[in-house]
Amino acid sequence: MNSSAEPHTLDIVARIAECAPELRSAERKVAALILDDLTSASRASIGALAQQAGVSVATVTRFAKAVGCRDVRELKLRLAQAAAVGQRFLQSGALGQTPEPLATRVFDEVQTALAHNHQLLRQAPVAEAAAALREARMIYVFGMGGGSTALADEMRFRLVRLGRPVATYQDGLLQRMVASTVSRECVVIALSATGRVPEMVENCRIARSYGATLITLTAPASPLARLADWVIPIVAFETDFIYKPSSSRYAMMMALDVLVTELAVSQGDESRELLRRMKHALDAHRGGGDRQPPGD
Repeated sequence: MNSSAEPHTLDIVARIAECAPELRSAERKVAALILDDLTSASRASIGALAQQAGVSVATVTRFAKAVGCRDVRELKLRLAQAAAVGQRFLQSGALGQTPEPLATRVFDEVQTALAHNHQLLRQAPVAEAAAALREARMIYVFGMGGGSTALADEMRFRLVRLGRPVATYQDGLLQRMVASTVSRECVVIALSATGRVPEMVENCRIARSYGATLITLTAPASPLARLADWVIPIVAFETDFIYKPSSSRYAMMMALDVLVTELAVSQGDESRELLRRMKHALDAHRGGGDRQPPGD
């Protein structure tokens, strides 16, 4: 991995996520531990990091160098800097005691999440994943929990517009049943901000065992990511401000939009004609101007 980035510009979180698929198995455990909790990782000793990840101290040292740091000390410094992102909105303590409006606080955290994940998406295998969707006989979208459940349906809505055969399943047992019926002509898209939900991981493992292609929008060093044919990385940037929903939803939606847009562009005239028909049908029903969205 190229470690020539300027010292003050190295985005350590993006670097870890980018390197994760190429790391050794033991080093991926360190990556997963760090991405789960940047603050704790930045404060832990090298021995504590090794113990929590279930690896050797030497592995932690190799990991630090693999992601572009001179040593573990520099790695911890960069993690502390990354963990501090957005904390300026939280230093005044209780809700309502800070000068910034809530809209500003929420916007800033969303913007931070989008900016970091934008860098990851620029190097993600989006074109390859879109090609798999284009060729699939059937697409199944799995999501569980809060944001992933809602965005699974969003993925279905977007793929239907492009003429893709798609269904969504958010119940763990139904996912397991569906996974047992797939074939090599099917694609499963799994959405998970953490990539650690046991039912989701197991259901995707079943689908892979029957030959389905697996595309994941998930944390890059997670168990779910390790199962995937194509990983579209999602890294959550959470702060101590517990009153608002996770900003990782926006990062996942951006990844979803990028993937579906790549598919639309790759289909060319087919996509254009399908979207034209949809817009015509909607405008005939609701009226309005030409620049209304192809939906509501």
